Amino acid sequence: MPDPRVRRIRPEDVDAVVELVYALAEYERALPECHLTAPQLHTALFGEAPALFGHVAEVDGAVAGFTLWFLNFSTWRDTHGIYLEDLYVREDQRGSGLGKVLLATLAAECVAKGYHRLEWSVLDWNPAVGFYRALGAQPQDEWTVHRLTDEPLHALAKEA
Repeated sequence: MPDPRVRRIRPEDVDAVVELVYALAEYERALPECHLTAPQLHTALFGEAPALFGHVAEVDGAVAGFTLWFLNFSTWRDTHGIYLEDLYVREDQRGSGLGKVLLATLAAECVAKGYHRLEWSVLDWNPAVGFYRALGAQPQDEWTVHRLTDEPLHALAKEA
């Protein structure tokens, strides 16, 4: 039976989720890189063709944690999977089981839809690494994430 504290994000949750995204950015020591606004997130989640999805965890009627995720695709597994972009639980709620319930909800989504992967990235210094490994998550040490942003992204686009 699903945990009643976790549900899909609704439009009225957007402001609270944006606030928690900024808390996550601060926790990850990357606050200057975060530019998300409530209208942007609302459009991404509830616009004409949403490609972003999410869940919130509530405690005493207030949003205490969230996930934001999107579908990816594995050509080797021949199916979609979920890429977890963000998972965050308010500091005062850590250790309460909300993080595990949020991840379990995404795992259940994968199983129900026939997806074969639930993936995410975590900073090496984040203490949650131990929690993830205890769940059975395996680090993909042989893979290195690469990213193009800002000027290098625009420079490469000019070559198209």
